[in-house]
Amino acid sequence: MQTVIRKRIEILGDAALVPRIVAALKDAGVHGHTVLPVLSGSGSTGDWSEDRLTGSEKRWIVAIASEAHARGFVETLAPMLDSHRLLLTIGDVEVVRGDRF
Repeated sequence: MQTVIRKRIEILGDAALVPRIVAALKDAGVHGHTVLPVLSGSGSTGDWSEDRLTGSEKRWIVAIASEAHARGFVETLAPMLDSHRLLLTIGDVEVVRGDRF
């Protein structure tokens, strides 16, 4: 079976930002995504864990897109990266049925 190269987009951010991030994906032409809960982690500011009482719930958003759509998404999301402390990664993946992405 033949595969094609696409971009895997991963964003870690506060749960409250999910609607804005998903809207940015759609605006960039990315048609599908998955949102996953995140329980804990560690970063430049140290360890952290989910705390629904203080509103520090995190979500991991994953999408696969063409290079052009991924680039458009990055341009849309760029202003939010520092101001909202988002983590954004993009890498190459091989997918089957590449016409879907």
